Amino acid sequence: MVKIRLKRFGTQKRPCYRIVVQDSREPRDGRCIEEIGTYQPIAAEDKQVSVNIDRVKYWISVGAQPTDIVKKLINVQNAKEAK
Repeated sequence: MVKIRLKRFGTQKRPCYRIVVQDSREPRDGRCIEEIGTYQPIAAEDKQVSVNIDRVKYWISVGAQPTDIVKKLINVQNAKEAK
């Protein structure tokens, strides 16, 4: 099964995440199919989430399942673009 989930990078106590499309059997920081965005929890509120919504829609249409956290981040990005 293909998942849309977070892949951690950054340093200890200063995390950054990439939003990736990945096989669910791969390890968290393993090989991914495609990187479709970033999440930086330490950044300013308006610069925390950056997601390519077109690619998210494509991957969901072909059966990829976003995790709960990624669903929330996608909703944040949609709200930001609606303004």
